[in-house]
Parts: sequence; C-alpha cells; structure tokens
Amino acid sequence: MPTITEVKNYLERWQIEVWEYPQPTPTAAAAAAAVGCDVAEIAKTLLFLVGGHPVVVVTCGDMKVKSSRLKQVAELSGKVKFPQADEVLQRTGYAPGGVCPFLLPADLPVLLDLSLQRFPLLYAAAGNDYSAVPVTYSQLQELTCGRPADVCEQIKS
Repeated sequence: MPTITEVKNYLERWQIEVWEYPQPTPTAAAAAAAVGCDVAEIAKTLLFLVGGHPVVVVTCGDMKVKSSRLKQVAELSGKVKFPQADEVLQRTGYAPGGVCPFLLPADLPVLLDLSLQRFPLLYAAAGNDYSAVPVTYSQLQELTCGRPADVCEQIKS
C-alpha cells in the first residue's frame, strides 16, 4: 500500500504538491470544503468490478458512473458493482475515502471521465482521507496513463 509519503515523493518529480488537512476529506463534499472549491472540481477515484474485473474511474465530484457506458468503454460484460472496502484496499493499495489515482497497480485500467476536462485544476486524493492534490487534466492523464472516456452523467440534485 503506497503511503502518502510515497505519493508525495512520486509527485514531487513533476513539481506537484500534496496538500494535507486536519479535517477528514473522504468524500467529494468534505474534500471540497477543505480545499475551498466546488464539489465538481474534486477528482474522485472509484474502483468498480465489471463482471469481476476491476476498473478504476476518475471523475468529477458531481458526476456518477453509468454502468452501461462503463461496460461498453471497458469492453466488459457482467454486473457492475462497488467492491467491499477490503477489496478496494487489496486491488488499489488504498483504503476507501483516500483512493488516489497515482501509484496504482500497473495492470489496473484507469478511465478518466471527460467531465474532468471542464476545469483548469482538479483536486484528487493523495492516498489518505486527509489530503488533496491539485492537478490538471493533462497531468492526470500523463501520471495515471488513464484513457479518456465518457462514462458518467451529472448527479441530479
């Protein structure tokens, strides 16, 4: 499991700073409150199992993943579900609430929802639920080797 120190060291090579907070940031709303931004600007990293195959989706805090789109883009079939917390930790190396898009296992596919392109700066978790990393969409794409994908729709309020 990568530590926040390992994430900091990794991101330091690209002059990307990790911000840490005294208050927890495990949800998009809590992270937005800590950072001082809109919920939509939070880049949440979610693990899904599609027919038992793990797929990571990074999307904006105001978006939700559409199962049908995810299956189509990932070219997988079967039921789409959220794994249990222990499986999230096992497959990503991070506990839920702090899943970071960086330093994920190399064999874990990462999809970057196109909604992320709306903002010049996004804030992702840094491996624990007390952190945020300000990054651009292009930095996310480069550092995660993520594939752009249209897999989400806006959460209706």
